[in-house]
Amino acid sequence: MKAIAWHGKRDVRVDNVPDPIIQEPNDAIVRITTTAICGSDLHLYEVLGMFMGEGDILGHEPMGIVEEVGPEATNISPGDRVVLPFTICCGHCWMCGQGLQSQCETTQVREQGMGASLFGFSKLYGEVAGGQAEFLRVPQAQYTPIKVPEEAAGMPDERFVYLSDVLPTSWQAVEYAGIPDGGSVAVFGLGPIGQMSSRIALHKGYRVIAVDFVPERLEKARGFGIEVVDASAVEDVPEAIREMTDGRGPDSVIDAVGMEAHGSPATGLTQQIAGLLPDAVAQNVMNEAGVDRLNVLYQAIQTVRRGGTLSLIGLYGGQADPIPMLTLFDKQIQLRMGQANVKRWVDDIMPLLVDSSDPLGVENFATHKMPLEEAPHGYEIFQKKQDGAIKILLQP
Repeated sequence: MKAIAWHGKRDVRVDNVPDPIIQEPNDAIVRITTTAICGSDLHLYEVLGMFMGEGDILGHEPMGIVEEVGPEATNISPGDRVVLPFTICCGHCWMCGQGLQSQCETTQVREQGMGASLFGFSKLYGEVAGGQAEFLRVPQAQYTPIKVPEEAAGMPDERFVYLSDVLPTSWQAVEYAGIPDGGSVAVFGLGPIGQMSSRIALHKGYRVIAVDFVPERLEKARGFGIEVVDASAVEDVPEAIREMTDGRGPDSVIDAVGMEAHGSPATGLTQQIAGLLPDAVAQNVMNEAGVDRLNVLYQAIQTVRRGGTLSLIGLYGGQADPIPMLTLFDKQIQLRMGQANVKRWVDDIMPLLVDSSDPLGVENFATHKMPLEEAPHGYEIFQKKQDGAIKILLQP
């Protein structure tokens, strides 16, 4: 089969690799019909390459048709249309029972000290082959897949593929933000997660102020009725947002940017140097002394009102990040974060996807659709923010 494989920093290729096979009784094989490039894939493309292996298959946002199931995967059958969450989880351990599927005790990557295994996401998360491919082996298939409702048989993949990551991640970002009834939230970053977090918060009735500096991203949010702040046009973003919120700041802030924020050149140099070291050395650097670009996190802390809540959903990877604890403490800021617990939010989101009015605008969310073979070009324009690329769907 054809698959998108990692071969080095900014080097992904279309490889011919063996078709996956059933390996465990609870496995399934899914023929992929639509998959996506995620902002987190860009971390592997750029910053976290030291945790990748030559030929690792990328991708963690796929959906498709079940081709084959193991004897213990009794909840799905060949021919079922399914979405595959990026988290691989069992559904029966203590953590899954708490709605913390991203911490699944059955698939935790204990040798790395990390949570549940993820599709297509490096040695840190189990080095499981990903879904930017023609076929995908799905472990823990007795629980992991999300079946598309039968009544949605005629609806396009675009309605449901975002259940793999974008929608539940954004839903959790809003839930973790703890926005009070009638309250306000600022969303930093208008990539896919920031865009969808803004739409979900608006749908729930909150005032949303979104921040970015890329014109196409600002226009996409503005077109959905969201207030925007162009970070390149104001001298002080937190102050600009305070002026919009009675001088107090919003009730909540969502950081949808994470480790690769702009505005921290020294940290950017550290990340670049780590990327040039031998993998074993670079892994130790990132595991023990790694730092992130924290410009957006600092601005989020400055922006949120006293007693407010900060929800971190952008991926951070540093172990030695300097956090302004005095400000967090003095402002009584509540802080929540973590990988999305996809299965926890499916029942909340699914009714919006089968609604013919498409309240979250998922059918027109993608900016680019291209064949799987064009994925290297997709990675390049997404990483460089070219051609208005915000969300790219690949179709094997």
